Amino acid sequence: MDNSFDNKYIDEDGEIYIRPMTYDDIDDIVRWRNSDAVRQYFIYRGDFTHDNQIDWMKNHVETGEVAQMIICRRSSESEDRKLGCVYIRDIDKKNLKGEYGIFIGEDDARGCGVGTKAAKLMLRYGFEELGLHRIYLRVLEGNERAVRSYEKAGFIKEGFLKDDVFVDGEFLSVTWMAAVK
Repeated sequence: MDNSFDNKYIDEDGEIYIRPMTYDDIDDIVRWRNSDAVRQYFIYRGDFTHDNQIDWMKNHVETGEVAQMIICRRSSESEDRKLGCVYIRDIDKKNLKGEYGIFIGEDDARGCGVGTKAAKLMLRYGFEELGLHRIYLRVLEGNERAVRSYEKAGFIKEGFLKDDVFVDGEFLSVTWMAAVK
C-alpha cells in the first residue's frame, strides 16, 4: 500500500480509502464486473476477461486516459479489504473533464455508504490531482439508490435522455449528473 496516497484519499471516518489499481487487482475487477449484481447497472454488459483488463491497464490507465482506483476498507486485524472500483475515464485534458464510474463488487459493502464515500474521494482526486473542472456521469433509469448516493457526494442532475441506450433488447433512459470544481 502506498501510504502517501491512501493517507491523502481516506474518508473522514478513517474507514474507506482509494488507491491506484495495480495488475494484482485484475482478478478482482474481472470477478466483480462479471457479477450480475454489478453488470445490471452498466450499459456495456459483455463479459470481462483477464486479458481484456490487462489491455485496459496498458492502453487506458497507463496512458492517463483513465484514472482507476480500488476502494478499500481499513482493517486493524488483518489485511485491508478490497470492496470495489472507482474511476474517471475519457479524461479530456483540453476541456478539463472526465466521466466518473463506480462499482461496489462485494455484496456486503453495498447500501452502507461506501459508494458515497468513494465518490467524494474520487471527486477530490479528480479536481486536485487531475486538475479537472467538471466530472460527469450517466445513470441508467431505475437506479435511484445510485442517484441518491451521487447527490450526497456532490453531483447534481443536469439532464434526462429518454430511451437513450439500447440494452438487453430494450431502450433505457439515462440521467446525466455532474460535479463542477
